[in-house]
Amino acid sequence: MPSINSPIGARPARFRRPRVLIVGCGDVGMRAAQILRGRVQLVAVTSTPDRRPALRAAGLVPVVADLDVPASLRRLAGVATRVMHLAPPASVEGAHWWRDARTTALVRALRLRSLPDAFVYGSTSGVYGDCGGALVNETRGVRPHTPRAHRRVDAERAVRWLGRAGVATRILRIPGIYAADRKGGTPRERLHKGTPVLRAEDDVYTNHIHADDLARACVAALWRGGTQRTFNVSDDSGILMGDYVDLAADLYGLPRPKRIAREEAQAQLPLSLLSFMGESRRLDNTRLKRELRVRLRHPTVATGLRA
Repeated sequence: MPSINSPIGARPARFRRPRVLIVGCGDVGMRAAQILRGRVQLVAVTSTPDRRPALRAAGLVPVVADLDVPASLRRLAGVATRVMHLAPPASVEGAHWWRDARTTALVRALRLRSLPDAFVYGSTSGVYGDCGGALVNETRGVRPHTPRAHRRVDAERAVRWLGRAGVATRILRIPGIYAADRKGGTPRERLHKGTPVLRAEDDVYTNHIHADDLARACVAALWRGGTQRTFNVSDDSGILMGDYVDLAADLYGLPRPKRIAREEAQAQLPLSLLSFMGESRRLDNTRLKRELRVRLRHPTVATGLRA
């Protein structure tokens, strides 16, 4: 139970609704909050005091804390019965480039008082590394190839630490997120720039999830799924990256991008984009549907982009 010094106060148990703490309340976190609004008491962490009015207007109780300042996280201990952690790791250089200090600090802070009943962490499907286009389920071992993916693996380890303490932890491995009303959420800008894609024989499988379906999966995981459980949160597309961009071009009435060989791509494209072109896998979402009981409203990128 929160102390009297809790930023959101304390009430007798019989008058309290379940409290959900959202850490990393960006686009997906706000979509999840709208699903939960009115059903639970919502608490959101923000490191920007000026954002408090907007969070209150959306029905959330803001708590100012900074994941990069561990001492500020102590006030989060005991304020919620369920936690949704969607904040990305910070970029780190030097000897500890593979660590996610943010998630470690959050987990340590939550352990200072009564633990939450459930903890949902938004990870990335990049932890699997390159799978050569194979169909991948959650039993496959992690083989991260990028610093970003290594930090997510470290965050997953910290989350499992909570699981061993008795918290129902659920790790969501998330691929590319898209939505028309999400900044950078469609290939439209890439198409306007004329960025080329790989030719068919060099192309890679890419995976996607609509932002609204991801938010629904995050909410479902707060109450469903076993403890220490991992879920691939992906749609049914199983589509090559070039075909995805071509599909978007046709829907937007824009020219399809030029197809180039991998050798040309390495000379022309930025490293950030090449990192996605270096990994190929198809995510098996059976567990998402069976255990979290999520029915995708946008089962493929074709239906999602049209919507």
